[in-house]
Amino acid sequence: MSPVISVVNLSKTYGSGYTALKDINLEISRGEIFALLGPNGAGKTTLISIICGIANPSQGKVSVGGHDIIQSYRAARSLIGLVPQELHTDAFETVWATVSFSRGLFGKPRNPAYIEKVLKDLSLWDRKDSKIVTLSGGMKRRVMIAKALSHEPQILFLDEPTAGVDVELRKGMWEVVRGLQTSGVTIILTTHYIEEAEQMADRIGVINKGEIILVEEKARLMQKLGKKQLKLQLQGRIEAIPPELAAYHLELSGDGNELTYHYDTQSERTGITSLLGDLRNAGIRFYDLDTRQSSLEDIFVSLVR
Repeated sequence: MSPVISVVNLSKTYGSGYTALKDINLEISRGEIFALLGPNGAGKTTLISIICGIANPSQGKVSVGGHDIIQSYRAARSLIGLVPQELHTDAFETVWATVSFSRGLFGKPRNPAYIEKVLKDLSLWDRKDSKIVTLSGGMKRRVMIAKALSHEPQILFLDEPTAGVDVELRKGMWEVVRGLQTSGVTIILTTHYIEEAEQMADRIGVINKGEIILVEEKARLMQKLGKKQLKLQLQGRIEAIPPELAAYHLELSGDGNELTYHYDTQSERTGITSLLGDLRNAGIRFYDLDTRQSSLEDIFVSLVR
């Protein structure tokens, strides 16, 4: 199946000489949820802006649904719904009016039943006649999502969509996102809430300093780069790790009452059995132990470093 979005050798250099993107190559499949992660200034918003036709590339090619974003701008843009990071909407329009107007901008015929469904899905129906200026920050964010969905796009970009939204509303938004994916909509999101990417995404892309440093299926990424750690709660405090245990690269914490051992689950041997034996020979006793898998956040921080 051909990708719904194809980015080939894309670069962006501004007039000041600053290079925001360097030779980006990326393909996104139809119907997937793709999470783009990266620190502030990594190039996430610039990449989204170019794909959506808001900014021009310095070089390279981008196609959306088979349409070149430069040569067939209208056809490509009509397939995309964008929820930008910054809130931009007419403060003195009502919710209903601003969402309906957005639909009209794309030449779509009036469809009050569809607009009603979108507002109800985003818990905005009770405020449909309220002016935007009277809404909370979280509600304004949901209005932006409703505007992006107003013309029934096949692709939805969510640039930090849950910034300023409380936990309960965030969960509601992700239920809407899952529903959209079920209906065949492709979702591309950037987020600082890495647990959301871990929970929602099918694939993860990591961008840093304008370069894509990794694109991987989430499950494979967790398996390949996720390591486990074994924590041992010691019966007595120790001042330092004995030299004979140096090969295990243990970490001493908890005021000398806790040892941490990192190991790779993909290796033939984890080294745990020999570690426990060597601890016993060194006279170190423990009363409890537990293991923890690296989170996506741990992997992300490690990659960016």
